[in-house]
Amino acid sequence: MFKNLIRPYIIAEISGNHNGSIDRAKELVKLAKENGADCVKIQTYTPDTMTIKSNKDDFLIKGGLWDGYNLWDLYDWAQTPFEWQKELFEYANSIGITMISTPFDESAVDLLESLSCPFYKVASFELTDLPLIKYIAQTKKPIILSTGMANEKEIKEAIDTIIQYGSGDFILLHCVSGYPTPVEEINLDTITLLKKKFKCEIGLSDHTLGNTSAILSIALGAKVIEKHFTFDRSEGGPDAEFSMEPHELKDLSENISLAHKAIGVGSFEMKSAEESNIKFRRSIYVVNDIKKGDVFTKENIRRIRPGYGLEPKDYEKIIGLKAKRDLEEGNPLTKKDF
Repeated sequence: MFKNLIRPYIIAEISGNHNGSIDRAKELVKLAKENGADCVKIQTYTPDTMTIKSNKDDFLIKGGLWDGYNLWDLYDWAQTPFEWQKELFEYANSIGITMISTPFDESAVDLLESLSCPFYKVASFELTDLPLIKYIAQTKKPIILSTGMANEKEIKEAIDTIIQYGSGDFILLHCVSGYPTPVEEINLDTITLLKKKFKCEIGLSDHTLGNTSAILSIALGAKVIEKHFTFDRSEGGPDAEFSMEPHELKDLSENISLAHKAIGVGSFEMKSAEESNIKFRRSIYVVNDIKKGDVFTKENIRRIRPGYGLEPKDYEKIIGLKAKRDLEEGNPLTKKDF
């Protein structure tokens, strides 16, 4: 799948930005399609498949966007309930946009398989959960694998699991798991490194604010762009602070298309936009009247614009030769003239 993408593929991640409303989730799906996304992504988990309900120190979040939450309460707030998901998949299909999900345990994979989820996303935090990756791979569906926090060994282990148990159709997304990610830490050149190390297609899961990083990533070869999506950051929500709004998604889609067109295909062939301008190259012209038998000198021929005469590379060879006929100032010099 990912090797055959004609243009960069945009995934709008809804995550918990539905704020507990299935109607809001549907509206986000609709807005994603209307503003240029190719795909919308949800997440499939319950708080009990993610963690246990505990206020012990290990389970408390200290600092950052979700400071003060325990893990269970955070996931309870942010979950997209299992009972919504059939309706959301059917709605996305009815309006003509692809929906996928990130499963966080085997029960989530089973649910998504029953909904004919076309491919899967593995979150950065689950990249080291090789039993889960194995279970997803065994569906033989394509897999998107985010690499936030992962070192080279961990990425290789995940890829090896996908290749051993799956179809081998996968893409790595460069990702920095900071929410939001400071632009000076996105290190987009990691896309080049991942491509070199793992010889596979690469994309970007982008948590920076704005679209600069995502658009730049296209020039480095990113085939998939994933960004979180919401109505309005000011309305709040689990991921609102680092999510793009509809007008930003539209801008992203338009500019990624332009970036993709601008990259094009490497070629030395003349472009159609250049054809009408080739006449303005320099060539050799008569700049003072010349009589038959006169010697060509730097005073009577010059390399000037336009480009209807002989090429400048012949200039030094012609100096010292004799004219075969009378030539007027402003005539382009041709091989018949000497």
